[in-house]
Amino acid sequence: MQIDVLTLFPQMFEGPMGLSMMWKAQELGLLHLRLHDLRGWGEGRRRQVDDTPCGGGGGMILRADVLVRAIEEVRSGDEQPVILFTPQGRVFNQKVAAQLAQQEGLLLVCGHYEGVDERVRQLAITDEISIGDYVITGGELAAMVVIDATVRQLPGVLGAEHAAAQDSHADGLLEGPHYTRPTDFRGLQVPELLLSGDHGRIATWRRRQSLLRTRQRRPDLLATARLNDEERDWLAQRETDPQYPDA
Repeated sequence: MQIDVLTLFPQMFEGPMGLSMMWKAQELGLLHLRLHDLRGWGEGRRRQVDDTPCGGGGGMILRADVLVRAIEEVRSGDEQPVILFTPQGRVFNQKVAAQLAQQEGLLLVCGHYEGVDERVRQLAITDEISIGDYVITGGELAAMVVIDATVRQLPGVLGAEHAAAQDSHADGLLEGPHYTRPTDFRGLQVPELLLSGDHGRIATWRRRQSLLRTRQRRPDLLATARLNDEERDWLAQRETDPQYPDA
């Protein structure tokens, strides 16, 4: 996947995008990340990219002539989505990440200051994304979140073939608890079943722990999660009898 990023602060990406799985994805040739400094398209000697809002008001607005020109020159083709990060966009989640991972490339536009000239949306933006119902200084952090969540969906990035499918939210549920050595730590034991070697029962236990944790922490997710009748019946039994077997 090729991901282009238009930003006023390309140096912000150097640490997060050069470590861990994002570094691995680039080393394996699975991710081609290109950072473009928006000031390269700025106007005049000072490379101005913003101006005061028409009609008055606080803050500065990214100019349409600068931003649209930059998008048109960077965009690889009409098929490449152009995504603006804005609090007004659709909320980003695991499903959106999986959708973006199907694309051959993305062009991410990092808003800044008070926002962008509305004509940028009308002329050059194909999608708008928000990473949550809060405001951050610029779109750079949002872009890194989206890149990470999207790229880890690509085959080969995580190593194990189906690793991404086991993440929290991948199937609409939260992950259950995990354990490793030592099996006894300060009196807390690894569940005996996990040491049994019975992979069928272990898989059932993990799925049910995922159901329990989702019900406890994010019950809203159960409304849309893909559950079968047996899982719904088991949850109902646990509701009335907390000691009902896990596996």
